[in-house]
Amino acid sequence: MARSPLLRVLRLTLPFWRGMLLATLLGALTIASSVSLMSTSAWLISQAALQPSIAELSVAVVGVRFFGIARGVFRYAERLVAHETTFRLLAHLRVAFYTALEPLAPARLVSLRSGDLLSRAIDDIESLQNLYLRAVAPPLVALVIAIGLTLFLGLFDPVVALVALAFMLAASILVPLIAWSSNQHSGTRSVETRAELNATLLDDIQGMADVLVYGQADAYLRHIDALSQQLAAEESRAAHSDALQLALSVGLTSAAALAVLAVAIPRIDGIYLATVTLATIAAFEAFTPLAQAAVNLGANAQAARRLFEIADLPPAVTDPAQPVASPATPTLDIRDLSFRYADDTPPILDGLTLTLQPGERVAILGESGAGKSTLVNVLLRFWDYDGGHIRLGGHELRDYSQADVRHLFGVLTQRTHLFNTTIRENIRIARSDAAPAAIEAAARQAQIHDFITSLPDGYDMLVGEDGAQLSGGERQRIALARVLLKAAPILILDEATANLDPVTERAVLETILRVTAGRGLIMFTHRRVLLEQMDRVYSLHQRRLQPYDITPI
Repeated sequence: MARSPLLRVLRLTLPFWRGMLLATLLGALTIASSVSLMSTSAWLISQAALQPSIAELSVAVVGVRFFGIARGVFRYAERLVAHETTFRLLAHLRVAFYTALEPLAPARLVSLRSGDLLSRAIDDIESLQNLYLRAVAPPLVALVIAIGLTLFLGLFDPVVALVALAFMLAASILVPLIAWSSNQHSGTRSVETRAELNATLLDDIQGMADVLVYGQADAYLRHIDALSQQLAAEESRAAHSDALQLALSVGLTSAAALAVLAVAIPRIDGIYLATVTLATIAAFEAFTPLAQAAVNLGANAQAARRLFEIADLPPAVTDPAQPVASPATPTLDIRDLSFRYADDTPPILDGLTLTLQPGERVAILGESGAGKSTLVNVLLRFWDYDGGHIRLGGHELRDYSQADVRHLFGVLTQRTHLFNTTIRENIRIARSDAAPAAIEAAARQAQIHDFITSLPDGYDMLVGEDGAQLSGGERQRIALARVLLKAAPILILDEATANLDPVTERAVLETILRVTAGRGLIMFTHRRVLLEQMDRVYSLHQRRLQPYDITPI
């Protein structure tokens, strides 16, 4: 049986056990100081009523001052350590989740809404900050305080101690159980509704221009409003439940104090009645958070389940146990290649054969949906092929690590993503250690350097989200500079000029052909531009390649 998602998250917290243990100890010392302050103060006031000498009260006076100061110091230290540990834990969880996502991209993530994935990566991980602070630590602190108070009251009378222990058990079990049962469904629903709302908002924001153009703003607004109202209703039910839990906790604290006092009156010296009563009240500060801890535990379990739903997806491609070394001469030989996305779907590629020697240029024509992008994804090891062979440098493609395979290919698509950072950093993605001179050299080859230097901020200009501040041609040339900086021995163009006007398209292709002389080139396109400069031209038809004659009729 698979381990519970919550236990798996707790396992991820083990590197931070020292900080969590210290914060728990400080939390227990805080409440212990509060109990000591209240009990010492109660004894001091009761004893002072008998008008003893000041010497008899001096130790208690010092104790009140000490415990009052200690409570503040311990509380500050506990919050400092707990939050420091929590923030480090959140950073660790985010990195762990992203690390789990990387092998899944893009094959296993294409069916997920980007908004839902973002909600899991941000909101669900953010909610796990309560796992330690409000779900794990409170029961541990309550356990320490329960043992301490029972032993303390036992010094006065065992029966009084047992009565207090009974109420502490009720506060530890009964109230959290009620809280958990009343919130388990609403908590799950609120997490799912919030995720759906976030995903819908992101979709609508990204497509807002189309929504406005087609007059659908009101319909989308009604949908968002309905989700918002649903979330508000679920959170309102949770708030009512929280209020009930607080009332139960306060009522149980009052009942415990009255019961302890009633049992203690005939059994212990009157001067200690206030001491045992106020000590009990102060100790219940440790039990009030337990109801919310049960609720948080359920919410954390739901968040953990959503995270592991993604993290547990099997990657489409895995590395071999002992990958072969990257080839010195990356010849490409594809024989009888077949591929389908799922067992119950028709094949996209079937019997495809292609060879590419270093320096050769091959064009592959095909209409949209013919399988051109699929072949690119297979070559890059985003998907695994079903049959046939792909040999790179004499070895099967599966024998290499994915990183080595992708290092050998430079890819330029019709919509290469530009990150919301500077032009320099967008180009540097291809080679993180590239010097400024190398970046500028790549930009010159892509014929975009003069444009960049004409900008007020030059290479430090922010391009906006997905290059929104640039034209289509400018985006493609920056993407081309990125590919050229990588200097991969094989270049793949996947409809790289599909969104450009004919003049810009020809200029970009001429630049590519000029600066990539001597490298292998595979150009996937449905346009017949510069095909005469290709060594071979194929048509991707009926899932396989067929020679294509470009001779004018």
